[in-house]
Amino acid sequence: MPLDLQEEVNRMNATGIVILVIAVLVVIAIIVVVWVMGRRRRMEADRRKAAEIRQNAQDEALSAREREAKAAQAAADAQQAEVDAERLRREAAARNDEAQAARTRAGEKINEADRIDPDVTTGRRADASEHTDAGGNEHDATPHDREPGAHQAPVIDDGRVPHPPR
Repeated sequence: MPLDLQEEVNRMNATGIVILVIAVLVVIAIIVVVWVMGRRRRMEADRRKAAEIRQNAQDEALSAREREAKAAQAAADAQQAEVDAERLRREAAARNDEAQAARTRAGEKINEADRIDPDVTTGRRADASEHTDAGGNEHDATPHDREPGAHQAPVIDDGRVPHPPR
């Protein structure tokens, strides 16, 4: 081979090698650029996802605090209801005691009126043997003959014969 041809081949080989190296460097540069841009996109996507997760966590924490406040309010309401119920129970017991005392006083007054009224005969008073002492003297019913506050309907003796019950 002539020397010119050899130089020409060497020059072509050197040019081809330079072109090949440049092409490889361009491909590597493109790969690096694509990788860096992809990495930036992934990082930005991860930042957005992290911000969304943080926002959701803050929303859940706020919701949990609201539920805790509602639970505390419900507990306070229940405790107040218990206090109110106890107060009402005591008030009801006191009123019941007052009503029982009034009923007893009314029964005592009715019994006193029946005892004084000569026209009234109760079922027990009509039975003379029960209220006659050893000397044949009549007396009022003893406290054991009547329950406190209990009252039997008065029987008025008007001299007529009563009708038998139907």
